[in-house]
Amino acid sequence: MSMRSPLGQARGLGSAKDGTHHFWVQRISAVALIPLSLWFVFSVAQLAGGDFYMVRHWVHAPSVAITLVLFIVAALYHSMLGVQVVIEDYIGNEGSKIVSLLLNKFLHAIVAVSTIFAVLKVALGS
Repeated sequence: MSMRSPLGQARGLGSAKDGTHHFWVQRISAVALIPLSLWFVFSVAQLAGGDFYMVRHWVHAPSVAITLVLFIVAALYHSMLGVQVVIEDYIGNEGSKIVSLLLNKFLHAIVAVSTIFAVLKVALGS
């Protein structure tokens, strides 16, 4: 039995002041993905039926390569934030949660670096 008041017991257990930043960053990345996703879908639809050389020529354009990299970064960052929320909400064991959060960041970073490298290799290749 504790002799502390309810206020004393609750002090220090409140918000870590981190959720608001996470909320806004996820919303901003979602808003950025709207035009980028539309651009990507319509661009790829125009390439339907094209061969490898047509796609390579398309990615070779600087504006396309830059927009494609922006789309990749925004999509993977938004995905990482979303998976982080799911891990924090549904994994109860602290050890498993920490490992899952680290794995989430690590795997998203690997995918981001790999896909950006592939786009740049195609865009800057001859």
